[in-house]
Amino acid sequence: MTDTPDPHRRDYAFLAPDAKAVTHDEPMWSGALSFCRRRYGRDLAGADVAVVGVPYDQSVTNRPGTRFGPRAVRAASSQLGWSRAWPSSFDPFEALDVIDWGDVLIPHGHPTEAPGAIEAAMAHILAAGVTPLAIGGDHFTTYPAMKALAARLGQPLAMVQFDAHTDTWEAPADWIDHGTMFARGVSEGVIDASKSIQVGIRTTNDDPMGIEIWDAIKCHEQGVAATVAAIRARVGDAPVYLTFDIDCLDPAFAPGTGTPVCGGLASWQALAMLRGLAGLDVRGMDVVEVSPAYDVGEITALAGATIALQLLCLHAQRPGGPAA
Repeated sequence: MTDTPDPHRRDYAFLAPDAKAVTHDEPMWSGALSFCRRRYGRDLAGADVAVVGVPYDQSVTNRPGTRFGPRAVRAASSQLGWSRAWPSSFDPFEALDVIDWGDVLIPHGHPTEAPGAIEAAMAHILAAGVTPLAIGGDHFTTYPAMKALAARLGQPLAMVQFDAHTDTWEAPADWIDHGTMFARGVSEGVIDASKSIQVGIRTTNDDPMGIEIWDAIKCHEQGVAATVAAIRARVGDAPVYLTFDIDCLDPAFAPGTGTPVCGGLASWQALAMLRGLAGLDVRGMDVVEVSPAYDVGEITALAGATIALQLLCLHAQRPGGPAA
């Protein structure tokens, strides 16, 4: 860490000389709250990853407010930007060019157009050869992001979903809901159910649509190593979208979410599982459903930011990645 910060190099969110600029000499409590002090910008040239906020919560089951999730996660991430991500052996911001792209503009006056707006934003980023790291927003936002990635790759995606809910309930084709989008993803060929797995589930679903389920009881009883082995066996070498609904964590560790369910994973368990997935071909990723109004201590947002940082590490460790 630099002992004498350059007084002219202030607020890296705007003035960083490049996407890999070290921000360790900047006070974390000041400046614009980009994700982990990354430079804000819409210029995708040379970037590896674009952090994208998706401020959307049209269809939360119980407690609204996840549209403020991106803002809260960015703010909490300032506590993580002062040093290399612990306990990683490398700095993801040295391995990857990461920019903060800002937020998707949600057409709130035309709610049925929101899915298309999200998908178009993700398709734009992917077309530039950049991987989106999305911060939601209710879990529906994963569906248009996965559609854009599957279209880009020309094949269905494996999915690793950390969640309290399976979100595979059926509904009409034009239904916009955060509990039905993965049923649509399977039926539309966006998700390859045979290579997909849901972890930490704590709700009953009689039709998992071919997706393997490791519920929270199984995770607790069999442990981190067995859970990681099951995920790796299920996904194999397929391109995978990794989505983390923050309500996968027990409310003791993440009270600020739309649909909290007791009995979930502890933060340390979830992070240990994610670290165990190094080497998967992670092509898309998100953290969703942080709802800061229900957590005055910002514990949930900090968990979301920490998980997002770990997702960046996984992307850097994918086959052919800079930290593989």
